[in-house]
Amino acid sequence: MKYVVVLPDGVSDAPLTELGNKTPLEVAKHPNMDWVAREGVTGWARTIPSGFPPGSDVGCMSVFGYNPRRHHTGRAPLEAAAQGIVLGQEEVAFRCNTVTVTDGAMADYSAGHIESADSAELIRSVNEALGKDGVRFYPGVGYRHLMVISGTEYAKTRCTPPHDISGKPTAPHAPQGPGAARLGELLCKTAGILQDHPVNRRRVDAGKPPANQLWFWGQGTATSLPPFKQAYGLRGACISAVDIVRGIATLAGLTILQVPGITGYFDTNYQGKAEHALKALDAGDDFVLVHIESTDEAGHMGDAQKKIQAIEDVDRLVVGPILDGLRRRGQPFAMLITPDHATSTALRTHIVDPVPFALYATNGPKGRVAAYHETAVRASAKRFDEGFQLMAFLLQHGKS
Repeated sequence: MKYVVVLPDGVSDAPLTELGNKTPLEVAKHPNMDWVAREGVTGWARTIPSGFPPGSDVGCMSVFGYNPRRHHTGRAPLEAAAQGIVLGQEEVAFRCNTVTVTDGAMADYSAGHIESADSAELIRSVNEALGKDGVRFYPGVGYRHLMVISGTEYAKTRCTPPHDISGKPTAPHAPQGPGAARLGELLCKTAGILQDHPVNRRRVDAGKPPANQLWFWGQGTATSLPPFKQAYGLRGACISAVDIVRGIATLAGLTILQVPGITGYFDTNYQGKAEHALKALDAGDDFVLVHIESTDEAGHMGDAQKKIQAIEDVDRLVVGPILDGLRRRGQPFAMLITPDHATSTALRTHIVDPVPFALYATNGPKGRVAAYHETAVRASAKRFDEGFQLMAFLLQHGKS
């Protein structure tokens, strides 16, 4: 039995006036996702437990089958695990975005989706100047980086994700609580280092947004997860361009599949993800989770048309080829399609709404829902108030 989870990040949404009060998932053409819904079962899962912020760290942990109430300590420690960064008992990891701040407002939470080469050079300069006295900076992918700082009090600092304040003044959303003064000082110093950095001068000359400041958020202390094979009895792998997902997979003991050209953006190598997922299953893995970030990025941009296009790309270039490959192999299989959280295109941020899922298994039951989108799945009575239970549900249907 082979198991595949396709996770289009933030694909679920709220109805949009510009789409005739429909969601992007409802408007997009995705015949392969619809096939999974029509030939299998559908339902709703609350991947974000009550009291938790609606982030991919929490939602993806649920989709991987781990209870965030038990295992979640923060977003950044998961990303640190993806980079092989070992946190000491007294250390706290922060996610730090390279952002564009203009006239005191958050003009772009990603500095124009800055290229990794540019942002890595910026982070190295910041670390050379500020990487001392218990502080270290680590470059990540694109705009996504990490800072590690000594002092467990920083785990209690209140920080705001930069994508939640797009276009808003940054000052009211500066760090608050324990350690806030030092974090604020560090933020000011990063602005001084980056403002006239050669990388940013080149970016401005090229018409690109400068990455003129860092922004701290998503902090936490070290965490651990029970091995996936021990918890679920499967040997598995994961495909993602995003450190948060790779970090969860790494802590769970899953193999991280290296796929050339995956970016976490609209130009990602969708086909490569499908091809490598099938190769992993052929090589002996029982389970593969394929994560796609582009659907979420479109939501943060507030661009419904880009989100529709991303959904159609996922369906045509990822879901379809994986389904075709599994059918050709003639082995029994199960496929689960679910986002980690909903992303509101109107609000440009994550929301806590339950998410729709679709699950097909070769010998599994068949429901009455004919399509995969929020309106269609409302007809399903299946509900999971604890999203992490979806993994056990997938395995149960695969064995039925």
